[in-house]
Amino acid sequence: QGLKPIVSTESPALTTSKLASDIPATDSFLGKNKVPDLQKLFQKPDGLPVHLKRGVPDKLLYRTTMALTIGGTIYCLVALYMASQPRNQ
Repeated sequence: QGLKPIVSTESPALTTSKLASDIPATDSFLGKNKVPDLQKLFQKPDGLPVHLKRGVPDKLLYRTTMALTIGGTIYCLVALYMASQPRNQ
């Protein structure tokens, strides 16, 4: 005696599907390979850190992240200070 298995132990019937080798490599959805261009950009010795190499959008994201981090730290410190003070009754 024992429990019946919920999942069938038989192998499922094989279905026909496209293999990766059947799909042509030049389909329109692939587009242009941008990796060599980005490698040239990121490996350029211009003294900038890699997270700022793409210009204004990177600078905007970096500064926004830093502002939110500093603001969150200050908010947490103020909340801890207020929580540590006893209440007057």
